[in-house]
Amino acid sequence: MRDLKIPQERHPEKAHRKDNAQPKKPDWIRVKAPGGKGYAETRRIMQDNNLVTVCQEAGCPNVGECWSQGHATMMIMGEICTRGCTFCNVATGRPDTLDVFEPGRVADAVQKLGLKHVVITSVDRDDLEDGGAEHFAQTIRAVRHRAPGTTIEILTPDFLKCGPEALEIVVAAKPDVFNHNLETVPGLYPEVRPGARYFHSLRLLQRVKEMDPHIFTKSGIMVGLGEDAQSVRQVMDDMRAADVDFLTIGQYLQPTPKHHAVDRFVHPDEFAAYEKAAFGKGFLMVSATPLTRSSYHAGDDFARLRDAREAKLAKA
Repeated sequence: MRDLKIPQERHPEKAHRKDNAQPKKPDWIRVKAPGGKGYAETRRIMQDNNLVTVCQEAGCPNVGECWSQGHATMMIMGEICTRGCTFCNVATGRPDTLDVFEPGRVADAVQKLGLKHVVITSVDRDDLEDGGAEHFAQTIRAVRHRAPGTTIEILTPDFLKCGPEALEIVVAAKPDVFNHNLETVPGLYPEVRPGARYFHSLRLLQRVKEMDPHIFTKSGIMVGLGEDAQSVRQVMDDMRAADVDFLTIGQYLQPTPKHHAVDRFVHPDEFAAYEKAAFGKGFLMVSATPLTRSSYHAGDDFARLRDAREAKLAKA
């Protein structure tokens, strides 16, 4: 039996990689250890519903803060990914079959947590003909049924090996926010995200807007992987050309010595400069801080995103 708590079994594709030094984190990245009543209650609800969260699987530094407030990002379709991105701490291998009862359990957890906004993500499922598109759609519909007042944000894979109908299935379920992360600049894709294609991901986001202009689109990248400021700004331009509404930028943190090395820790002042530049390029919403992650403060950010669109339309 495979034990995903053992690094060699969790990441077999990285077992023969050389170790990369893990530099000491600067003060601006340090966070409190998770704990408290709210954290424990969120953890209990996740366990009772047999749900996986990206908060745990990806080793998010914000898990303590988010869970203490009853916020968690649901990760559907299992805990094993078919890809082996060098930055990611999610386990790699052959996933289990889909659990047909999972959409209902997600909806039940959303209701119990009393969420006003939920983020639902997944592993990559290149083993499925539709990449898991119908499972995403079923989960969205289940949440709508059980918690009709909850807004839904999805963070999807790229559906690279699927036909165009896969994305159409997800968009037809009408999530409020469609997020797909570019993760890094195109020049680093071969070493950071080797199973993906930069321009395919861009086109995916663009197609969402073409199919349903009312859905907010969102994407994010990490910095500190070896990119430069010019390439980051080019990604911003590419996203705006694809009509992406919301940009997130956060510091890459190395999960283990076998993962991609941290090139440097980007200073908060640089994040502030990226945020200013992104707003100047026309994004409705930008979150750029060292601890920014795709679903960090997602509910509050969604409210600001909606207000920004209404203000823009009022000026038109």
